Amino acid sequence: MNNLSAILGRRLLTIGNVADGTGLNRNTISSIYHRKTNNINLKTLIRICDYLQIPLSELIEYIPDKNK
Repeated sequence: MNNLSAILGRRLLTIGNVADGTGLNRNTISSIYHRKTNNINLKTLIRICDYLQIPLSELIEYIPDKNK
């Protein structure tokens, strides 16, 4: 689970702000924001974390599958 939408909401930032600040494609940021992707490159996450000045653990959270 990622917390990008909550973080941007608290900071009043847009997907465009993050795309401009990181140099990442707007569609990439949008897919993460709307949780439409399951496979996010670690380098992408690090660029977002560097831009937002947060640890990776604040951006993503791993919740184990209880059914496995």
